[in-house]
Amino acid sequence: MADWMTVEEGREAEGLRLVLTSGVPGPWGEAAKAVFHVKGLDCPRIPQFGGQANPELVDWTGENNAPQAILGDERARTHWSEIIALGEQLAADPPLIPEHPDDRVLMFGLLNELAGEGGFGWQRRLMLFAPFMALPPDHPGRRSMASMCERYGFSEESAEAAPSRVAEILTLLGDQWQRQSARGRKFLVGERLSALDLYWSAFAALIDPLPHALCPMPEMMRAGYSQEHPRMQEALNPELMEHRQRIYEDWLELPIDLGPGFQA
Repeated sequence: MADWMTVEEGREAEGLRLVLTSGVPGPWGEAAKAVFHVKGLDCPRIPQFGGQANPELVDWTGENNAPQAILGDERARTHWSEIIALGEQLAADPPLIPEHPDDRVLMFGLLNELAGEGGFGWQRRLMLFAPFMALPPDHPGRRSMASMCERYGFSEESAEAAPSRVAEILTLLGDQWQRQSARGRKFLVGERLSALDLYWSAFAALIDPLPHALCPMPEMMRAGYSQEHPRMQEALNPELMEHRQRIYEDWLELPIDLGPGFQA
């Protein structure tokens, strides 16, 4: 299990450091952890606190969100594609970007559908916001989510459209898995593990989180992540969830580490 540092300690440290939201198995952060874990890179972690100003972190990196990957005195990498590229730069083996250009283009296209703006994670987040924004305007739960909803473009219309977009992306991934299975392959792209397998495994928590013993998350968050919708459930190929389980068992860190002192 990786060491955790304060922001002050992380700022003074050398090498690679990873800023993660404390107490939350956010899919972007878990996927970033997966990249560096598979690469065997020593990567101390620094907590960011969701919904807070994080002034010390902003003073250091200029960024309030997580994940952030910081190498030495270089700028923080915050985009999923930058984090994958940094992993490849620091450790060529095992490669997480396919060598064949067709597979490479396919992988990055599907990754964008998962992790990009407007993609699977983005749409599931809109769905998670919806119950809070249905509360009365003065309700504390609604007020606590208001700034995040504004940041990510929540509206009643976007929330209503989100399940169809999620279903569309799950269908894309399911079709890709079927093509790979027909060729006798065990990964989502090509013939070996890629970043897409890692990102799908992390983002699948937004449908069915790993059990408490492997991922001790707040129960309210678990209920939100597990929120179902008929269109989404219909589009989900159960073999994708089985693939998620295999990737975690064979390649990733278990149980999931949510930070020092976290208690679900």
